[in-house]
Amino acid sequence: MISKDEKSLNELLVSLFGQVMATESKAVITEEFKDMTENEMHILEAVGTDDKNPMKVSDIAAKLGVTTSTLTINMNALEKKGYVVRERSTKDKRIVYVRLTERGRKAFFHHRDFHKKMIKSIVSGISKEERRVLIDCLYRLQEFFESYGED
Repeated sequence: MISKDEKSLNELLVSLFGQVMATESKAVITEEFKDMTENEMHILEAVGTDDKNPMKVSDIAAKLGVTTSTLTINMNALEKKGYVVRERSTKDKRIVYVRLTERGRKAFFHHRDFHKKMIKSIVSGISKEERRVLIDCLYRLQEFFESYGED
């Protein structure tokens, strides 16, 4: 039998998941970035802004948990829209690096600012110990999702 607390926790998690997706979409896909999808914003986040150490397509795919061929389809769209550029390695032509354009950097920071606001609202007014408990719980939730179905 499920306890009242477990039922409340389940309802809260289901509701939060939907609210996070809807709110992020409204906050991030603004008029300026209306040609992007949330998925593409997360790809820009994975690419990052370190031009001195650009990411390889294969590393971005691994970070996102998708195949290189799936990511390539998204990269084609992002490149066409002017958010990223791809460059072949001069040492090994099989390796393709990705970096953000100025437009891509602007979208990256716009997305990052939403996440900063979200985190600030979560941790505002709670103690370091409460923050640690929250982080531990979320790690356990992440582990559940990562291992679900492996049994």
